[in-house]
Amino acid sequence: MASASMTFTLIKPSTCFLPKYSSSSSSSSCSSTSPRFRVFTLRCSSQVAASAERPWKVSDARLVLEDGSVWKAKSFGASGTQVGEVVFNTSLTGYQEILTDPSYAGQFVLMTNPHIGNTGVNFDDEESSECFLAGLVIRSLSIGTSNWRCKETLCDYLAKRNIMGIYDVDTRAITRRLREDGSLIGVLSTEESKTDEELLKMSWSWDIVGIDLISGVSCKAPYEWVDKTNSEWDFNSTGGETFRIVAYDFGIKHNILRRLASYGCKITVVPSTWLASETLKMKPDGVLFSNGPGDPSAVPYAVETVKQILGKVPVFGICMGHQLLGQALGGKTFKMKFGHHGGNHPVRNLRTGHVEISAQNHNYAVDPASLPEGVEVTHVNLNDESCAGLAYPAKNIMSLQYHPEASPGPHDSDYAFREFVELIKKVKQNA
Repeated sequence: MASASMTFTLIKPSTCFLPKYSSSSSSSSCSSTSPRFRVFTLRCSSQVAASAERPWKVSDARLVLEDGSVWKAKSFGASGTQVGEVVFNTSLTGYQEILTDPSYAGQFVLMTNPHIGNTGVNFDDEESSECFLAGLVIRSLSIGTSNWRCKETLCDYLAKRNIMGIYDVDTRAITRRLREDGSLIGVLSTEESKTDEELLKMSWSWDIVGIDLISGVSCKAPYEWVDKTNSEWDFNSTGGETFRIVAYDFGIKHNILRRLASYGCKITVVPSTWLASETLKMKPDGVLFSNGPGDPSAVPYAVETVKQILGKVPVFGICMGHQLLGQALGGKTFKMKFGHHGGNHPVRNLRTGHVEISAQNHNYAVDPASLPEGVEVTHVNLNDESCAGLAYPAKNIMSLQYHPEASPGPHDSDYAFREFVELIKKVKQNA
């Protein structure tokens, strides 16, 4: 039993104080005599069980970065210890699409938007069949959800998929560090038995460069895709002739397939290791090389596949597909300082002069100076002047470093799917 006493001084309500300069002749119901006080003591006692839980969550997780910094946080989702590359995403909405984007395999995604989880999750916005990212880092976790499509809370969603998350951490400070020092390897842990030094050594022993992450996110067998963009969300559908497309799954997002289908394409999705000879036997009208995670130099088998298809049919590369095309054409790729991740990146279309606000997610880029003569840079990122699009008319090649399907993000670049269809039509007419 614990007790405490407090002394209160109560001024009688009818008592008032006159200003020093008040004259004695002033009419007032207040007395000019000394104010009267009533003093009493209030004794309070309480009994608290020693085993009672706090009504709030305390820090129970750590993010240890390879530079030695330790960030205490609160956990949600799964528990345990996980290593990954920390990147920041500047999107204001669409955290569920980000969670299910296979291109984030091997990475902790830090959201710069501070409030996450307020719309919950639903089963219509997923960009793949599972979550491939290593973990989610946010500033504030919503204590409730408010959206008519919500089926589950973000916390429950991550826990069921064994994905770790942390909140109540200074995401602005971490973002500034990543911008200054570049992407960093980190270890996220809820295990008290592991020391900071042990977690730091784990971060030093792992590297995302040179690892084939595509094979872990690609489908295992070919399948047909038929779903179009839902009529509620479609804004640019076309009818007419149907074209047969083979789409290489390097980590493909569902909305890329939906947009192609909405533009009149019949799509067969094939694994990343699918032989070029098998693709050509299918006699496609065009081939799509999709987005995907990691280092393009770590998947030479994919580069060789692209080489064998170039010039045979029209091709369209997106994100990883763009980088593989760059290497297949003889160019080089390089790792960026902290990459591009977000739904607000300005890109200039050099052919039209128009500026598009784009959705991007990549840590590597094509060096345009290394490309052979005849390859045209069609788009440039206005934040850092990096190459954002290529074309090689002689071989019917087009590519974008960013995501024309968005999800999440703006729809400024959706015309790229129409251009791919037009390229196919042109080749068929000239055949």
